Amino acid sequence: MRAARPARRALLGAAVVVSDRATVVVCAECDGSAVRVDPCRCTRYGDRFLAADEPPRAADDPPRAADEPPRNTDEPSRAADEPARASAQAAYRDCVVCRRIGQVAGACQHCRRTGRRRAELVLTVANLDTGAVASHRLRPGGLAPRPDRAAGWVVDLPARVRELAATVGVAVTGDGPAPVVLPQQWRPDLPAEQRYVLEAQALVARDRVPWWVLTGRSDAPPPVDPAARLAELCAVANLLLLDLVIEVRRQAGWSTWDIRYEVPGSPVGTGLTGRSADGLPDALARTDVRRALDGLAARGRTAPAYLLRPELPAQRGPLRPVPVDLDELERRLRNPALGGSAAGGSALGGSAIGGSAVGGELPGAQAIWRDHRWWHTSLCPDAPVEELTEDPTGQVIRRVRVPLRRDTPPPPPAWQGEPVPWRPCPDCVPGTRLCACLCTLGGRPAAPDCAACSGAGRAPSVLSCHTCGGTHRLYRTLTVTLTDLRHRVIHLAWHAGTPEPAPLVATQPGGRPVVQLPERYRLAAWASILGVRPDDLTEADGGFELTQDLRDGYVTLPSSVADPVTEHLDAAGPGLPAGRLIVAAVHPTVPPVAELIRHAVGLDLACVIQVWDLRANAGDPLRIRGRRWSVELLPTPVRPTVDDVPYHPSVEAAVAYCLEYLDTAYDRAVPVDPEQPLPAPASAARPLPADPVPALERLAAGHPGQVLTVAFTRAGCVVHHHDDDQVRPLAHAPDLPTLLTTLRLP
Repeated sequence: MRAARPARRALLGAAVVVSDRATVVVCAECDGSAVRVDPCRCTRYGDRFLAADEPPRAADDPPRAADEPPRNTDEPSRAADEPARASAQAAYRDCVVCRRIGQVAGACQHCRRTGRRRAELVLTVANLDTGAVASHRLRPGGLAPRPDRAAGWVVDLPARVRELAATVGVAVTGDGPAPVVLPQQWRPDLPAEQRYVLEAQALVARDRVPWWVLTGRSDAPPPVDPAARLAELCAVANLLLLDLVIEVRRQAGWSTWDIRYEVPGSPVGTGLTGRSADGLPDALARTDVRRALDGLAARGRTAPAYLLRPELPAQRGPLRPVPVDLDELERRLRNPALGGSAAGGSALGGSAIGGSAVGGELPGAQAIWRDHRWWHTSLCPDAPVEELTEDPTGQVIRRVRVPLRRDTPPPPPAWQGEPVPWRPCPDCVPGTRLCACLCTLGGRPAAPDCAACSGAGRAPSVLSCHTCGGTHRLYRTLTVTLTDLRHRVIHLAWHAGTPEPAPLVATQPGGRPVVQLPERYRLAAWASILGVRPDDLTEADGGFELTQDLRDGYVTLPSSVADPVTEHLDAAGPGLPAGRLIVAAVHPTVPPVAELIRHAVGLDLACVIQVWDLRANAGDPLRIRGRRWSVELLPTPVRPTVDDVPYHPSVEAAVAYCLEYLDTAYDRAVPVDPEQPLPAPASAARPLPADPVPALERLAAGHPGQVLTVAFTRAGCVVHHHDDDQVRPLAHAPDLPTLLTTLRLP
């Protein structure tokens, strides 16, 4: 049982509204001290060395007898002794965290360690097509709440967003901020001071995201056609020789949907992996091909590896759409999850392989697209698994997990070939957390005075083994799939031990030789066949950049007699699902950099672009080559440091990364001091500036091997030059062309 938190006083005492500054209140979580004193985590389990972990039950989950088995994968066994449960409030006598005190002090995160909180929200809407920006500030005394039949008095934030969107000409789509619900004590006839205190209480409760920045375009994007999206997902599964899995889970009256790719043989995931959705069409609208590929390696870490036998017919142009009846597919998924039988024929041209639940509701169901057909199966509880883990308090926590299994797995795919041979990983021990110690990296002997392993060479680690990625296997064959995720695919099989010419191209400082394999082992050589640059090659799972050694076929050998192909496979294959490396050869589809600069200027932020010209290192396998880019939005003034180094291989990849983490950029623009008001930018429509990339490339070419940071703000642009141990401003100008003229660059 979780220990009860000590009682705290009312959230707010008094709030003072100041016209030109933010409304600041004392943080009730720490009483203004910026330090919280909370029960130690050892009090959750009581004064016991071996404790049974049991999460709180759902509100709508009825009581269950002690001998009743669990009904889902996330709830452990209830067979716990009541006397031990009654002593759960006591501190563990040997706790290394609280030293048996039962309480721990820590910095208060609710107030960002300031002891005060800001009772203020700002809504901002920006038009990406015109650059227009409009904002609305909400403070106590200016909320204009309206009555709501269900929630009482609320501040209608969606209505404010629609007003701002109309001001800047943005088509409103998607979800925005939810209404602010005022406390039940609030009434319009209360004295102003009491109303302001209650309004401040409601605003402080929403200060986790104090600045809402919503972006859009003048024309609403076309809605996603669920049938077309599912047809695309099925076609890509056929292309890449993967399973497309549509899964629905049920728990405590909620249904979660997950759409993902898997390698055949992947186990059923633990926990609720999907998101709550209104149904299959809503889940499809949230899932594209790249999102379905994310997490492929983690899901298939224990899947067996097989050779591929594609034998695909030659195709030209986009893949043919796969006809799918969405309503029938959703019905077949819902019925097994609700306890209905999945036996019988399939109306979707596939096969039904699931059974019915025993004793009531099934925890879930899956529809698997394999071999150009659907296979339906229900998910059933498997044998309970007991897990013992060490807690930071020094206690050992016992958890009983009930995994799920497919009622009847589908047959192996027709394209599955012979099993891939493998050898055990020499650097980890299956069933334990022992891995090769960091002191042995690079082939070094174990250090006798190492604090982690004491010279044993192996130490417990919470991370996966860096040699095998947690698979405990080193495959003798690596299957590489290069694809444009549309209609073109190349399957390569690299076999360890294959004799290949590998000339010596360099020597590491420690004396280890560096060789280069032939072109079939250089992924950069295949990029032109798929119509992209080598810099556009990324891992399909997560979009991570490929290493330079993998792109160019460089291998660092531990000795002169080592096999280059085997070492290349070991370096490329840790943690890959079923011994497969899937490479996406796709040029990033991102807006131009000039549009991001205009957006940042409209928000009174700085668009900071870093460029590093390393083309002089071409042909040197020991150095980074090409150009490196970084794009991010930062609050002004910009103060770059020596540690800021760009690492993206192309400006498009840098922009894509920046757009993915825009919410983080907005959070960094919020002042830490609650006395400082939130930004509320406003800007009229402005023309798109000229593309800065050619000018930045010329600027970087004039300073080869050195990092340049260029910040674009409303005041103009400034360039900083990174020396070995300092960053100094190089020039400042109203715009980039003027800056180049100042530096006497063409």
